[in-house]
Amino acid sequence: MSTYAAVTPPAPVVEPPARFRDLLGAEWIKMWSLRSTGWMLALAALFALGTAALAALGDYHNFPRYPPQVQREHMFALGDAFPLEGYLTLMLVAASVGAITMVSEYGSGLIRTTTVAVPARGSVLLAKAVVVTAVWTVAGAFIATGTFVVSQSILDLRDAAVSVTDPSVFRALVASALLAPICALIGLGFGVLIRHAAATVITSIFVLLMLPLFFASDSRWSATLDQAMLLTAWQRLTVDWVPTGPDVRIATITESWIVYAVWPLVATLVALVVVRRRDV
Repeated sequence: MSTYAAVTPPAPVVEPPARFRDLLGAEWIKMWSLRSTGWMLALAALFALGTAALAALGDYHNFPRYPPQVQREHMFALGDAFPLEGYLTLMLVAASVGAITMVSEYGSGLIRTTTVAVPARGSVLLAKAVVVTAVWTVAGAFIATGTFVVSQSILDLRDAAVSVTDPSVFRALVASALLAPICALIGLGFGVLIRHAAATVITSIFVLLMLPLFFASDSRWSATLDQAMLLTAWQRLTVDWVPTGPDVRIATITESWIVYAVWPLVATLVALVVVRRRDV
């Protein structure tokens, strides 16, 4: 009679959960694998620097015709350092790249592979948010410093530049540097909610750039909504003088910093809730 020995099946190999630093590395590779990332960063930097130089050159040539008070107080210097046109473009580009970082995975189907490899969707999203924030914080700091240096170098030829040691200058530098990562996180949040590239970019443009135009400062409710907009908060933080009048309500510096904190926090929290509850 033949006897058969019982064969014990091999124990299944249990893969250790992905470490957060591994997720960061993966998201870093994904972000730079998008061909649009590099040239959009370069485009935003060049346009912001160019508009700052043009604004400063305009004031350089017009300076002799300015009233003595304007010449003495240099009321135009910070406006030249952080020109609206350049930073509107920066907001648009940062929000678009943040959105594409998320939407591209849904469009290509890579998100299914990602969730199979790492079921913890919240960790994946947080890693993506950290990478987006880091890249755009560095880019924002470079652009803000560059526009300030370029503009003030030109204005200094008229003895009209402002010093970097001025408290309002430091505040404006920090606010302008943080504008890019905040917009990128908002775009990332919209990408999670909408999942469609064109619709996400259009929504980001409307909320960040166009919606503030619907509000005015001559009524309390409208002024309150206006001051809750990111663009309005940035403008408040980058000026050293504000209009005054009985019908004008201007946000305080503290209120504007609160707006800066609330926008990316809400965008990230909403995205975390949605990505955990919605199917891929």
